[in-house]
Amino acid sequence: MQINVRVYGLLITDKNELLVTDELIRGTKITKLPGGGLEVGEGTIDCIKREFLEECNLKVEVLSHFYTTDFYQQSAFNAKHQIISIYYKVKALEKLNVKIKTIPFDFDEKAMEQYNRTQETEVFRLINIKKLKEADFTLPIDKVVAKMLLEEIKYS
Repeated sequence: MQINVRVYGLLITDKNELLVTDELIRGTKITKLPGGGLEVGEGTIDCIKREFLEECNLKVEVLSHFYTTDFYQQSAFNAKHQIISIYYKVKALEKLNVKIKTIPFDFDEKAMEQYNRTQETEVFRLINIKKLKEADFTLPIDKVVAKMLLEEIKYS
């Protein structure tokens, strides 16, 4: 069993919308939060900053730690991997400059060309926080984070 550390960001816009990514990975559709795998020699904060720069061409500031997985989670893609996910609240340091879709899994021709090359592609959406549901997410850990975020919003 190997440990796979993933780092994700909760980016909430000034219009109270949460940035999510719809991905197609080896034929599986997944809605999740932006982020990805920790690289050897990298800290978690550097990782989330790198992931936002790579995925969204966006510089972010880490505001605070939000959650770290506190239960066993097997990888959806490799039965020999345990997933540990770390979530941070982040703030955009510049205007969001990726194409935002309004329909889930609305992959355009360019995204499908990437998928044909790599078996992975993604598009971005914004979900109004007031309409957010756990069911908006595919992965179990993201569902936990969505529930926590909804609880926090309810009491703020």
